[in-house]
Amino acid sequence: MKNKIPKYIIFIITHHENGGKMKKISNMTLSILLVLGLSTSSFANGLSLNSLGTRALGMGGAFVALSNDATAIYWNPAALAGQKSNLVAYFTGVMPIGTYETTGINAESQNTIFPTGGLLVAYQMDKITLALGVYVPSGLGIVWDLADFGVPSSLGLELESRVGAVNLSPAIGYQVTDKFSVGLAINVVYGLFNLRQHADGSPFGLGLYQFEEESDGFGFGATLGLKYKFNEKLEAGASFRLATEVAMSGTAKNPLFANLPTIPPGVSPDLPNGLAPFSGESDFDRDVTWPIWIGGGLVYRPTKCLTLALDVQYSQWSELDMLVASYDDATWQNFLSAQGEDEFKLDWEDAVMIRLGGELMVTPEATLRLGYYYDPAPAPDETLNVLFPSSTNHVGTIGFGYAFGKYRVDGALEYLFGADREVKDSGHNQPGTHHLDVFAFSVGLAMEL
Repeated sequence: MKNKIPKYIIFIITHHENGGKMKKISNMTLSILLVLGLSTSSFANGLSLNSLGTRALGMGGAFVALSNDATAIYWNPAALAGQKSNLVAYFTGVMPIGTYETTGINAESQNTIFPTGGLLVAYQMDKITLALGVYVPSGLGIVWDLADFGVPSSLGLELESRVGAVNLSPAIGYQVTDKFSVGLAINVVYGLFNLRQHADGSPFGLGLYQFEEESDGFGFGATLGLKYKFNEKLEAGASFRLATEVAMSGTAKNPLFANLPTIPPGVSPDLPNGLAPFSGESDFDRDVTWPIWIGGGLVYRPTKCLTLALDVQYSQWSELDMLVASYDDATWQNFLSAQGEDEFKLDWEDAVMIRLGGELMVTPEATLRLGYYYDPAPAPDETLNVLFPSSTNHVGTIGFGYAFGKYRVDGALEYLFGADREVKDSGHNQPGTHHLDVFAFSVGLAMEL
């Protein structure tokens, strides 16, 4: 079959035609999955969720200086200081809308909604505010129909990535003066992912097999925050998220390996002929350092009813240049390390996001929110594939809030308008035309305690 999706997981086809490219793409896929599982924002700007919390989503994520509810644990812990005790609960659903075209292929991703959410609480004690949050800063994936890539649907094989991360974050905000506050959040990160992809045994007279990989792990980091109130109309904030090292471990399964009757002569000088030395699975470990994130913002209130916000946010994705895997199965490890395929160079680029948001109190109970942000893709063309689409986006958001007594109900919508990416073959990617839009919706409940 021509123009099939690249065979990401066929490690053994090293010296078969195009085998080197397939092996490189396989390691790229696994490596990017690890990055996804540890991200702190989704498919945009490093494959992370762009806006945490319903109110922030409606304002385009321009929330570093404004964050005056319990979601400040994530955005800027200094903004916890001076808050009234409050609780925030929200649900956000994210749906990637991807397409991929090349000769003989016109594929569309399935309409799958990936759920995220959070529960965060802040408790004020004079100048100190203590807070605790459990939330999902990353939780996305994509599902494709392999029939679009020439794989018979009767085989029941799947092509998908499902990833997520859950943070448990205790935090503290301290009001140093009436104008200046500082804050700190400790981030305990649990990351996980599932990957399902077909492995092609046709070079050995075999059929297609379902490859899958699962891994998870823990990491620890911290977020530092500052906030300064110039006057009743103007405030500024800054937030600094430290790099986080996460130890990931899991199991890779490739039934093709276990079904190989022999190793064809010439495949590798390091492997003997005869019975295949590969088992069908191996446990593995990877250590990944999640990069620094810095955010700065201004809030301006020209009237009592109108709030305007501006954020600039920077992610140091260039730190993700190399990921190295260690396989428990000695044959997997020896084979991959001998070929230099136990490591992968991502070559990601630093990214800067510009966010604008507005909030208008229409009545004492009802609030309307609007937002816009520019979201550059950090992943270069040289490492792009359909399991982890990435695009540069212009993003529009809209939200509303309705307060009654101590409660407020919020809702928001977000749409990321992606641009086509015409990708040429680099030997590490999937050439063709890639396109990605993302739709997200969120509902939330806030309550004064």
